[in-house]
Amino acid sequence: MKIATYNVNGINGRLPVLLRWLAESQPDIVCLQELKAPNEKFPEAAIKEAGYNAIWHGQKSWNGVAILSRLDDFKELSRGLPGDEDDLHSRYIEAVAGGIIIACLYLPNGNPAPGPKFDYKLAWFNRLQEHAARKIKQDVPMILAGDFNVMPAELDVYKPERWLDDALFRPEVRSAFEKLLKQGWEDAIRKLHPDQQIYTFWDYFRNAYGRNAGLRIDHFLLSPNLRGRLVSGGVDKEVRGWEKSSDHAPVWIEINDI
Repeated sequence: MKIATYNVNGINGRLPVLLRWLAESQPDIVCLQELKAPNEKFPEAAIKEAGYNAIWHGQKSWNGVAILSRLDDFKELSRGLPGDEDDLHSRYIEAVAGGIIIACLYLPNGNPAPGPKFDYKLAWFNRLQEHAARKIKQDVPMILAGDFNVMPAELDVYKPERWLDDALFRPEVRSAFEKLLKQGWEDAIRKLHPDQQIYTFWDYFRNAYGRNAGLRIDHFLLSPNLRGRLVSGGVDKEVRGWEKSSDHAPVWIEINDI
């Protein structure tokens, strides 16, 4: 089973890129972030024509997450991260597909730091830790997938010394990610490629993609009972170079069926 995550940076504006990639890559499940579209503007017909059913949690102009699946046992479980009823950002949606709970998330950016946006990011991360801990105790097969807006280590960022005060690389954020790993979640891409420089995002400015001046901020975290089923994974880096592409590239893993 092939599972992918892709921050599309505006699903309607990037729809031709998304559909081309779906046709070429043929993932079974896809987590999308930054739809930047309200629920009624989600391109359901085009996604269905491409062979996928979809659930989505949209928001006008900002945020938005979706899960696509071409598997039969696909069902939405929840939307919105528990823990703050006043948080109206569309950043989390959860479904079951292929016998696995799939959580698609778009963690806040948090810049500028310090400040209210950074505080919101840390609070959101704390809620995610609490939710993830409950899932670990339930011993369910689960994947946390999406744009975490964190580079866990220096290997995950081009010229890390330039990012020390950025909300994506500050010690508090990297520590929050590490706490998830200590719960038992496994960073799938880093497990498969422990020493390789891998990026999933390249800014539009200063020819970042051409210089390979990137960041690894899109991740898959696997519950302990999925560790033995991880087969392969990587980044479809070439998609970032397509015309009118997102500043992220799709990331994917393959999981053995039971």
